[in-house]
Amino acid sequence: MKEEFMELLYENQGIVHKICNLYFRDRLAKEDYHQELIIQLWKAFPSFNNTAKFSSWMYRVCINAAIDIKRKEKNQLKYVKLSEARPATLTDNNRTENIQQEQLYQVISKLSDVDRAIITLYLDEYNYREIAEIIGISESNAGVKINRIKSRIIKSFEHGDA
Repeated sequence: MKEEFMELLYENQGIVHKICNLYFRDRLAKEDYHQELIIQLWKAFPSFNNTAKFSSWMYRVCINAAIDIKRKEKNQLKYVKLSEARPATLTDNNRTENIQQEQLYQVISKLSDVDRAIITLYLDEYNYREIAEIIGISESNAGVKINRIKSRIIKSFEHGDA
């Protein structure tokens, strides 16, 4: 069972990274929560029954764990060291791409937890049915929410909110 989990986790490790980048802004928090999400995946792995794709199941577990962490975080005081508050420097080669990606992450991070999960799945090319199944809403509701979220993101970029 451990070998199967490790293989599936390795094949889908980008999901954990993506959820951490979208839900957690601080670099150190991302590292801690990355580990926490993997622990939650391991704990939930016995419930994986192959009726859905592993990646869909993994998204569901990671999103739910991230939302739980964010809820707990809201009730705690935060202390940020000034050295951690400065943005990391980027190389010229990837600067534009990284800035655009960071701007998109910034806009997405301002969405509600559910909307953030929906647009993340959409950007990973999940179809409306799969998104609806993972989030627990109807397929038509998923479509409506995706269109509204895309409109909000576009407006954010047009107004320079990114």
